[in-house]
Amino acid sequence: MKVIRWIGKFIWKSALWFFGLSIGLVVLYRFVPVPITPLMVIRLVEQGLDPEKELRLVKDWVPISEISRHAPQAVYAAEDQKFMDHHGFDMEAMEEAWENNKKGKRIKGASTITQQTVKNVFLWPSRSYVRKGLEAYFTVLVELIWSKERIMEVYLNVIEMGNGIYGIQAASQTFFDKDAAKLSRGQAALIAAVLPNPRRWSPARPTSYIQGRKSWIMRQMNNLPPTGFGK
Repeated sequence: MKVIRWIGKFIWKSALWFFGLSIGLVVLYRFVPVPITPLMVIRLVEQGLDPEKELRLVKDWVPISEISRHAPQAVYAAEDQKFMDHHGFDMEAMEEAWENNKKGKRIKGASTITQQTVKNVFLWPSRSYVRKGLEAYFTVLVELIWSKERIMEVYLNVIEMGNGIYGIQAASQTFFDKDAAKLSRGQAALIAAVLPNPRRWSPARPTSYIQGRKSWIMRQMNNLPPTGFGK
């Protein structure tokens, strides 16, 4: 009985610590820049274990007021066109992904910008049920505590945009030799076009496929109402 009581107390205290730390971290990141993410650490370890690669971590946090309005509009159009309306989950996309999974088809388009932000800031890349459960928990927290503008700001600052390149400012300077505030519509659309696989594709050297995605994204940018974020 003592062992059972000890296990019960341990689980209870662990749960309290988890909820306290997770909520505290979400509240903290509502106001302060995210210094580093688990994915950045993982990539650095991968680089360190590969003798042919150099350690590279290029990032530069900028507030959304110093980001071109075309950047949030481009990722809104490319990644999550229901971002302004949903509460973290795109139920239709999730249902479609579930049906495709049962049929053995490729899953795409089920992850919202909020979920991608949560995965980058708080979690690690994985397809396990534990990771997906934590993702759902943090998604609810973030949607409750952060504004849509803050979610977009964090997303644009932490998302992987190339080999060792994170965030819209680093991507703008690396690929276009300019600050994120000066990105044109076409340049923002090119950056958004490579997000599905930023280590394979480059906005500076777009393939015909990426050029096609860019054109599609720009049409969607015109069709969607402005986010109102950025300068």
